[in-house]
Amino acid sequence: LNRTAPTLSGGETQRIRLAGQIGAGLVGVLYILDEPSIGLHPRDNDRLINTLQHLRDLGNTVVVVEHDEDTMRQCDYLIDFGPGPGVRGGEVVVEGHPSEIIKSKTSLTAQYLSGRLEIAIPEKRRESDPARMVKICGARHNNLKDIDIEIPLGKFVCVTGVSGSGKSSFVNEILKEELRERLNGGIGDPGEFDSIQGIDLLDKMIAIDQSPIGRTPRSNPGTYIKLFDEIRKLYTKLPEAKKRGYKAGRFSFNVKGGRCEACEGNGSNKLEMDFLADVWVTCPVCEAQRFNRETLQVKFNGKSIADVLNMDIQEAMQFFENVPVVLNKLKTLHSVGLDYLKIGQPSPTLSGGEAQRIKLARELVKRSTGKTLYLLDEPTTGLHFADIQLLLNVLQNFVEAGNTVLVVEHNLDVIKTADWIIDIGPEGGAGGGEVVVAGTPETV
Repeated sequence: LNRTAPTLSGGETQRIRLAGQIGAGLVGVLYILDEPSIGLHPRDNDRLINTLQHLRDLGNTVVVVEHDEDTMRQCDYLIDFGPGPGVRGGEVVVEGHPSEIIKSKTSLTAQYLSGRLEIAIPEKRRESDPARMVKICGARHNNLKDIDIEIPLGKFVCVTGVSGSGKSSFVNEILKEELRERLNGGIGDPGEFDSIQGIDLLDKMIAIDQSPIGRTPRSNPGTYIKLFDEIRKLYTKLPEAKKRGYKAGRFSFNVKGGRCEACEGNGSNKLEMDFLADVWVTCPVCEAQRFNRETLQVKFNGKSIADVLNMDIQEAMQFFENVPVVLNKLKTLHSVGLDYLKIGQPSPTLSGGEAQRIKLARELVKRSTGKTLYLLDEPTTGLHFADIQLLLNVLQNFVEAGNTVLVVEHNLDVIKTADWIIDIGPEGGAGGGEVVVAGTPETV
């Protein structure tokens, strides 16, 4: 009971606030929840749905933004937005009771709910090689009960278990911290365990989480995956730029020269408000274009550098189809399902799931060594069925190249496509912390 609030996950905080509401017994209230099923094991999901239905039965209205299939099937009225993401979306595709919606031909959600589309189970699982294992012995951090865990390399491995069973203690606090120190040469602070074997079989560990890719409007998907560098090089090679003697810095909004100095290349100015959060206001000089007039006069196929930053990925792929270095980087964003993002979209406006997929795209740009361990904690958070399919394709490609992907996940579509499952539990808290079963999904 005395656990401090900052140590709770987002989903746990949301459920504690829900518990407070049930006790209050209010009626005539509109409750709005954004993905309450985040981080929930399917077992706990039923409890959550019962809670929401209880609030409804008291005489309240409950509005939930959700991707979880069980929640969708249990609701009284479903509103499906789309048909695509970003510029291709923004309309109500279909609405009504789930039983009516399933018949819709236009809604992607309906096709997955009805089973016309599905995430397929792989035809065969990858074979284990007993010589290629990372083994952690004597893990006893938090509620882990002095256990040994083997992770087969070169496979897609899933760590499962109910909320609080010890998955994060093992993956985030022991494995990630130890590898950060031993493999990546960083500073780690691993939890308690005896020994780890098989590290020599890996060359690096990459943890891809949902933390923001940047905290200021200057950071964006284009700069994060180094796509903007290639676009700037292209602009400096244009006849107009050569004639004026422009170098790559001219097309950067981070250095003086080509950017609009009134907003220092932000495209908006920060107004500091006393007692209130800071407000960003569009720059009156460049009108959010970020560059000065002279820079914007250099055009490639009729588009200035500011126009390029405003393009979404899909549009940019057509625009740069004859520039291979730019196109290849755009393709990585396309393959993780982010067609709808603008190249210059400010990082603070991206969701956690989007930030995570941009990080995946950055890994796709690099050459694979085949000895990397990728760690992901609940990568399906905030993802629709169709996006989960794209994400799985990317992760399976990492494994095909010889790498190992380790995912902590509750989503059954991801779990069933894994080569190997490590199930920790059987309960949460003191009743957990043991390996219940490890093996292929069929064994589990």
